[in-house]
Amino acid sequence: MPSLPFDRRAIPAAASFSTWSAPDGWPYRLLHWPQEPGGAVRGSLLFAGGRGDFIEKYLEADAHWHGRGWDVTAFDWRGQGGSRGKIVGGHLDSFDPLVDDMAALIDDWRARTPGPHVAIGHSMGGHLLLRTLAERTPGLDAAVLVAPMIRINSGALPAWAAGWTATAMNAIGLSRHPAWQQSAVPIPAGSFRQSILTGCRERYEDELWWWGKEPGYNLGAPSWGWLRAAYASSERLTPARLRGVALPMLFLGTDGDRLVSPAAIREAASLVPNAELSMFADAAHEILREADPVRLEAFARIDAFLDAQAR
Repeated sequence: MPSLPFDRRAIPAAASFSTWSAPDGWPYRLLHWPQEPGGAVRGSLLFAGGRGDFIEKYLEADAHWHGRGWDVTAFDWRGQGGSRGKIVGGHLDSFDPLVDDMAALIDDWRARTPGPHVAIGHSMGGHLLLRTLAERTPGLDAAVLVAPMIRINSGALPAWAAGWTATAMNAIGLSRHPAWQQSAVPIPAGSFRQSILTGCRERYEDELWWWGKEPGYNLGAPSWGWLRAAYASSERLTPARLRGVALPMLFLGTDGDRLVSPAAIREAASLVPNAELSMFADAAHEILREADPVRLEAFARIDAFLDAQAR
């Protein structure tokens, strides 16, 4: 970790933004935070956030990995953050273009950064990273999935019924309609939204602060089309495909997750041949933005895993 308290509401002076073009020309916003010239570099780390995330939200996590010697790159998915273009509310009809984007981005990133190369994906980013690993076999040395969206947590509703509902809502022309009502104004700390994301009030309020600077970063609730695409994409993570992922992987999850399925994380980790699994008993979905007892333990587990792979 940095020796001084890290300012989570400021871009580090040594980091810079650039634009990367996806295979179909879609402009992606990237942040690159290299090590100092002439200094020792542990390797290069690519971070992929989840739905509704944006680069600034995980600056503190990037600072941790940068402090460990990694050359860090982060990005905003198409449809959100600084890569949203004209997409409204992060709507997607299919996750397939994002898999194409991630595979191409990894290839380009590897060509211009020092190895070894590792990737970390949170939530939707973990889902898309796992699909990319299962379908494209990119040249990574290790991967970490943090609260990955292997399947959406549909609560008491069976997954098949939730998927059927999303399909039915699309069939009646509501694909771009929000799946539930969510206020356009920032939802304050202490709300139900905070309780399912993080137990840390201050880190939750950081997101609201960035929303104040960039209102377009607040995507609101997912559309019915996004949900249908998410359920369809989860079906692509078949047992056979997961057994074919040879890369060393660490899965981190929490049994209290109300957004993604803890059972699906456990199942996926049991199928990937070289996977390790670490589950937290008492944490919300955003493990890397949780209160320090959880957050620091998660970083310690990730560091130990990556150190073992990067020797």
